[in-house]
Amino acid sequence: MTNLTWIEGGTRSGKTARLLEHLADVAAARAASLGPGAVYLLFAANGDTRLTLTDRIAEVLPATLPVTTATPTGFIQNEVTLFWPVLVESLGLSPQFPMKLRPENEQELATQLWRKALDDGQLEVPGWTETQIVRRSLDFLQLAASGGIPAADLPTLLADGMPRGTATSEVWGAIADAVVNWRDWCLRQGFLTYSIATELYGQHLLPHPLYQEKFPQRFGGLFADDLDEYPGIFADCLRHGDRWGLPTAVTWNPYGKVRLGVGADPAATSDLRATATVESLSDTATDTLAATWATPLVETVLNSVATPQPIAAVSLIQATSRGELLRQTAEAIAHAIRHESLQPGDIAVIGPGFDAIARYTLAEILQKQGIPVASLNDQRPLVSTPLVRSVLTLLPFVYPGLGRHLNADAVAEMLVVLSQSSQGNPQRSWFERVQIDPVRAELIVDHCFQPDPEQPQLLEVTEFPRWDRLGYQATEAYNAIRQWLAQQQQARQQRLITSPVNLIDRAIQEFLWRGNYLPYDQLAALRELMETAQHFWEVQGRLRQRQPLSPDSLDTPLSPVARFLQLLQQGIVTANPYPVRPLEPDQQGVTLATVFQYRSQRLSHRRQFWLDASSPRWLTGTDELFGYAAFLQDWNGQPMTVDFIEQSHEARLERILRDLLGRTTERVILCHSDLAVNGQEQTGPLLALVDLAEP
Repeated sequence: MTNLTWIEGGTRSGKTARLLEHLADVAAARAASLGPGAVYLLFAANGDTRLTLTDRIAEVLPATLPVTTATPTGFIQNEVTLFWPVLVESLGLSPQFPMKLRPENEQELATQLWRKALDDGQLEVPGWTETQIVRRSLDFLQLAASGGIPAADLPTLLADGMPRGTATSEVWGAIADAVVNWRDWCLRQGFLTYSIATELYGQHLLPHPLYQEKFPQRFGGLFADDLDEYPGIFADCLRHGDRWGLPTAVTWNPYGKVRLGVGADPAATSDLRATATVESLSDTATDTLAATWATPLVETVLNSVATPQPIAAVSLIQATSRGELLRQTAEAIAHAIRHESLQPGDIAVIGPGFDAIARYTLAEILQKQGIPVASLNDQRPLVSTPLVRSVLTLLPFVYPGLGRHLNADAVAEMLVVLSQSSQGNPQRSWFERVQIDPVRAELIVDHCFQPDPEQPQLLEVTEFPRWDRLGYQATEAYNAIRQWLAQQQQARQQRLITSPVNLIDRAIQEFLWRGNYLPYDQLAALRELMETAQHFWEVQGRLRQRQPLSPDSLDTPLSPVARFLQLLQQGIVTANPYPVRPLEPDQQGVTLATVFQYRSQRLSHRRQFWLDASSPRWLTGTDELFGYAAFLQDWNGQPMTVDFIEQSHEARLERILRDLLGRTTERVILCHSDLAVNGQEQTGPLLALVDLAEP
């Protein structure tokens, strides 16, 4: 590829800086030949790194340089939407404008579409739950689309490529047929998922003559940072760019490949290197631990016959139980901040997995000592937030037929959360302003909550014989909630509430919104609830429009409101606070992250604490999709074997170790407990390091 520049180097070796420098040189040389309205297209691996890249562009490139940034997924979806009329004409698709489906809606609708096959056992895989069957089947379509594999090849590929003994060839064939049926159904309804958009782009739009004619007129060059994280079809995109004479440059980290197993295909994209102009940078930045200690540390971990040597930059925190380990880790962090001139933003706690107990314990201990904590992409289900649960509990009181979604505990919690006083200091936390405490809430529910499958009710407070014991404040708050519910029931009957989205918005405004004083995590959860509800009912509106015209409408015994409650109560929807990083540097706290999150966001710190250092999950971490290997370009046509899995795990562990060491400049502290959460002894791959490290 005569126009491709390949910039290769290890972690933090300056690849992105060199890419931006190359972009500036290309733009200066081609300033006169850039067409009107054309821009230089710069890709980042994911949304978080795109934000960082945008900031760096603003710092180092002239403001007049026409540059646009995108992620692979975002670019594909935008292109498919932009050229939808072309696809409609060439493929005979539904002419209506496409609607993007969020993953939770994708799962819910696919489950409905496949209901008969799921109930009949046609898609049954031993050991998989129904949710796993649906999710993994949809993942197969995403993996195939990312690799440029037509969905028609799925029956053969699944039968040949999945691990032996997982399921019969008949089941794999049924799953492949169900996936193709799902794709065709979505296209008839005008729905776009990530996987369907990717397949449309790779199989139909990219080869289309009109698209190929327009592309070089719209873009003056293609530049991709961290190409090792991209799906295989991007190799085709870059080859087309070369054919069109567009200057192209990419960066490549041999110890990156974070997204291998979740859609990336480094083998497919690395083929471009053979015909490119290669610029090799150093393996890592000279000020990182990787420059000195990466090779001996990897030897110690992965070479069983090597003679291990102590590594000066690695020390140890050791405890018998995990609870004790979490407390000691938090105390060590607090000590380092108080006595070693470290800032909270200089420290990261990284683990192969980060359960809710660990996040909560570390955050609670550190925050009590005034140390801020930044929990990276803490994807807790929306229903884990009391404010969200309380708003959802209101729906069965207003919409009929939802009484089975209620229980007494949920109603009591709702009375507590929604009884916040609008008086007093709004900056106090919500539970300091409630007017119905938990004890009074339980008393009210015991005597005044009338369960009913069709129309549950909150009765007059006088139904409680000793209602005088509740007190004036709690009684007034309870009556206010009852009165509000009565108003909403009347408004629904008069069609003043057009959808549950209106009701949710009214509830937030009435009970929870106190002049923008909500903490950020609660605000993010409520915003995600509103976005989820709005999208859910937009999809329902599209389905209702198509129902009279479509012979393949979905039959379900549940009402849309019941399905919405069920969707959230399953815990599928999470709240992802955005932006992901603090606006001010002095707001940064101690970072808590999984290995995958930390590497994906390209973070670096002076000091890293490796949590659960002797856990086997360092080797066998589950950040990959089932059966991904069969969708890679270098797949050998054979099912995944134990040897292949072991080799891929070891290669991944080496990349993790070298990458993490390349992201710290001062010290790594191994945090080891003799016993795991389940009480079993820890014997993971880093145990050799633990045995060598100094306490």
